[in-house]
Amino acid sequence: MPAQLRHLLFVLNPISGDVDKTDLEATIAAYCTERGRTASFFHTTGQQDLAQLQQHLGRHPYDAVFAAGGDGTVSLVAEAVSGSSLPLGIIPLGSGNGLSKDVGIPQEVTAALRLTWDYTIRTLDTLRVGGLFAAHLADIGFNALIVQKFDQGNARGPGAYVRIATQEYAAYQPAAYHIETDRETWTGEAFMLTIANATTFGSNVVINPHSQLDDGQFELCLIAPFPNTAAPGLLYRLYTSDFDDSDYTRRLPCRWARITVPGATEVLVQVDGEPHQLPTPVEVHIQPGSLRVLVPPPAAA
Repeated sequence: MPAQLRHLLFVLNPISGDVDKTDLEATIAAYCTERGRTASFFHTTGQQDLAQLQQHLGRHPYDAVFAAGGDGTVSLVAEAVSGSSLPLGIIPLGSGNGLSKDVGIPQEVTAALRLTWDYTIRTLDTLRVGGLFAAHLADIGFNALIVQKFDQGNARGPGAYVRIATQEYAAYQPAAYHIETDRETWTGEAFMLTIANATTFGSNVVINPHSQLDDGQFELCLIAPFPNTAAPGLLYRLYTSDFDDSDYTRRLPCRWARITVPGATEVLVQVDGEPHQLPTPVEVHIQPGSLRVLVPPPAAA
C-alpha cells in the first residue's frame, strides 16, 4: 500500500478551459474530508504565481500538491515541485489536459480525486526549453502560432482551437531551421517542429508515438512542408499513432539540442500550452527523473 497522503494542497486556476468551477472547491473539500484528508487551496492570479506558490510551499508542509486546471496550471505546479520529493497530482480541467492523458489520469473530477488515496508514484523526466520549464510538450512553427492566437482570443475549448487552425493554415509559411543535437545535425524547412518528451497533444494528436516520459531523452518531431493534397492523409496519421509512416515526418531522438532559425533573432515557441517569444538559438536540455507524479495504480491482472 502506498503511504497515506493526509495534507493536500490544491492549486486552482479559475479560468482554465471551459469548465464551470463554481462548486469545485467545495467538491474537493467534501471529498477529502470524507476520507480523512485535509484540503488547502491556492488560487492562481497570473501575477508571479510560481514565486508565490514556491513561497507558500516553503512555509507549509504538504504530502502532495494537486494542479486543478489546464496544461498551464499543471506546468506551474510541476515546476514548483520539480527536483523535490513532493509529488504532483492532477485534476484535469483545461482544454487539452495533455500530460494527464499521457500518464492515464481520469478526465473526470471525482475519478481523478481518487488519486488522493489510491495511487502509485511515477518518476518522469522534464525539459528546459530556452531556459523555460516544460513538463510535457513544446513546439515551434504552426502549432505555436495557433496556441498564441488561441491565448489571445476569448473562446475556449477544442472547437475554438480547430477554428483558429483552419483559419491560419492557408496563409502559413514554413520556416527554415538548423538543428544540432548530441547525436546529429539537421538543416531544412519545417511546417512544425515539436519538442516532445511526451506522446500526445491534448487534442489527441499523437505527435511522438512510442515515446517514454522516463527514458532520459526527448524527441524533435518534424513535419516538413506538404502539399494540400497530402493534408488529409497526414492528419489521419497524427490521430492513429502513425506519425513515422509519412513521407513528411521525421523524429530526432536526443538529450540536448540547439535550434536555430537562420536570419531570426527570436522565435515564437509554445511551452506546455503557453506562447513565448524566445531568442534564437533555442537550447533544449533533458532533466532526467526530476518530477514525481501521482498516477492510477496498475490494473489488477
